[in-house]
Amino acid sequence: MNKNWEKVSIQPETSIQNALQVIDDNAIRIALVINKYRELLGIVSDGDIRRGILKGISLDAAVSGVMNINPFTCESGTDKQTLIEEMNKRDILSVPIISKGKVVGLSSLHDELTDSPIYKNPVFIMAGGFGTRLKPLTDNCPKPMLKIGNKPILETVVRSFIKAGFSNFYISTHYMPEQIREHFKDGSQLGVNITYVHEYSPLGTGGALGLLPEDLPQSLPLIMINGDVLTKVDFQRLLEFHVENDADATMCVREYDYQIPYGVVNGEGNKITSMVEKPIQRFFVNAGIYVLSPRVILSVPKNQRIDMPTLLEKHMVERDNILMFPIHEYWLDIGRMDDFNRAQADIHALGLE
Repeated sequence: MNKNWEKVSIQPETSIQNALQVIDDNAIRIALVINKYRELLGIVSDGDIRRGILKGISLDAAVSGVMNINPFTCESGTDKQTLIEEMNKRDILSVPIISKGKVVGLSSLHDELTDSPIYKNPVFIMAGGFGTRLKPLTDNCPKPMLKIGNKPILETVVRSFIKAGFSNFYISTHYMPEQIREHFKDGSQLGVNITYVHEYSPLGTGGALGLLPEDLPQSLPLIMINGDVLTKVDFQRLLEFHVENDADATMCVREYDYQIPYGVVNGEGNKITSMVEKPIQRFFVNAGIYVLSPRVILSVPKNQRIDMPTLLEKHMVERDNILMFPIHEYWLDIGRMDDFNRAQADIHALGLE
């Protein structure tokens, strides 16, 4: 969706000559005619103007005399495939995007066909934690709303998914939920759908899955991520990996090195067999990002407290079909003050601002 629609917006009293100039300057073939409240009054195309000229209307006349006052529009959050189908069906190249009666964007067939793939899979972001380790910063602000660079952590997470082609978001809230809701509202300002799931009491890292609405797509895996993770993980590849392997769940893991600060002595009984000076141990740690099949989501009862490791261990016992997806991209769990300060330094080089 083109969010620079203001460049092709004009007032009803704008002259036809000036409307033509706007259309030519922006190469998008239409101009949006709006009032001061950003309500759409009509659209005008090169064809509308040509037909007006044939009727003897002067180029100095107001554009309101030639505009189409019943243009086709779509609501904000309309998925990409639907936009493409509607534009093809109606043989139009652009469609104004409306939210609550006001223009919020302009979608063009060219933009939709050249953008990245789209995914209808739900994205579930956990944003209800207290952020205790980041006090006093979190005394009056939920951790996901702390700013890294020029925007909240949570907005950076949402925008990363949008860039990858996702538009259907669910956000779990508990601590200071009103700040999150006020900032994102229904997601229309970002051109996506956002639904909130509120935990009245903390349900652990997995319990909020039981609060997801029943109309969640039953055939699509869901991507779940902690709302305080700054990462450049390839979400498209992650989802493809999960689907290709027909997994019940896929957990992103990050290699973590730990160097023992002493010489390690190995032995059998009282006999030394080898010695290693300050060896490095390598582990995989949970990166707080998962892909979950519907069977895993549906296995979580409503309002039951459960952590993700417990949930996944249960399914490992049942079907032994839980996979891990090692990530090599940038990843930072912003849980402590050191992490927060590091994120402030890293964000400028990540291209996530």
